[in-house]
Amino acid sequence: MNNPIKDLYLLGQSLWYDNLQHRMLVNGEMAALIDQGEIRGMTSNPSIFNIAIAKSNDYDSALLPLARSGVNSEDIFWHLAIEDINTALNLFSGVHEETNGEDGFVSIEVNPFYANDTAATIDQVRYLWKFINKPNLMIKIPATAEGLPAIRQATAEGININITLIFSIDRYCEVIQAYLSGIKDRLSAGRPVDQISSVASFFVSRVDTKIDQRLPRNSVLLGKAAIANTKLAYVEFEKVFNGSEFGQLHAAGCKIQRPLWASTSTKNPAYPDTQYVDELIGTHTVNTVPPVTLDAFRAHGKAELTISRDIESAQKVIADLAQIGINMNEVTKELEIEGVKSFKDAFTSLLGTIELRSK
Repeated sequence: MNNPIKDLYLLGQSLWYDNLQHRMLVNGEMAALIDQGEIRGMTSNPSIFNIAIAKSNDYDSALLPLARSGVNSEDIFWHLAIEDINTALNLFSGVHEETNGEDGFVSIEVNPFYANDTAATIDQVRYLWKFINKPNLMIKIPATAEGLPAIRQATAEGININITLIFSIDRYCEVIQAYLSGIKDRLSAGRPVDQISSVASFFVSRVDTKIDQRLPRNSVLLGKAAIANTKLAYVEFEKVFNGSEFGQLHAAGCKIQRPLWASTSTKNPAYPDTQYVDELIGTHTVNTVPPVTLDAFRAHGKAELTISRDIESAQKVIADLAQIGINMNEVTKELEIEGVKSFKDAFTSLLGTIELRSK
């Protein structure tokens, strides 16, 4: 039976798992997905950890001695999270070696309450990088205005960064420049850049969720904005990473910062359940998928190069939205604010759960 996931890799796109469950890490399920060649990395965020810790009893045995020792809720969280991340990093280490450092990464996010605090973000990135100390670790920094200098600084220090919560094309371009500036800073200091990896996580389905609410029920634009926005982001990716400036950096050892399509589960049941994978396949890209989307793509996904198709149609979708008063810059700014808030809320809820269990 043909498996479209294998074909996807031949086209230059990697699938990472947008999910973290302690039991999957220890009972062989995650190892099986890796061995079958279906998953080449893993991402986590405060919402994922909230679900993993708050809605299961998987962590109770680890939590008990910490609670008895009087450790506070946030320190307990980091202990549990880092333990899981370390387990995942070990599982993916073979992929990291086999792909010469291209894949096999596991991401952990800085405290979401630091999203608008550059100095605090940099401090925690340094701490996590040094404490976990594995080459296939990626640390997630939100793509806020305050996150940009942190991205540059962390890159200059040789730290692998996954930049998250990117919604707008303009912000995506700023993220690329922050990465390249960090690389230039490092080269200017006479330090190597060939071991640094980075992905830019561009969020997809939330754009449709937000814009569809503003459209008439019979609009031809329903379900079109997210894919159009993402395709135009890939145009910017190709401009930079096929350009002469990057060519010089690449010759010095700099790796391509791959765009990673995030939030790719289909929120509207009226839309195909694999549309945010099928329509966004391109070379040098990653798609991070939740379990339901992975299963759906394995069953009936279509592996074809699609990301660069119908660019004029994508431009028309954005122009048509503007014509009816929907400004993508305003929408994506709202989504960034809401994204940061949702991660803060999840983190607060998670700490509250740990506090209750500790008592």
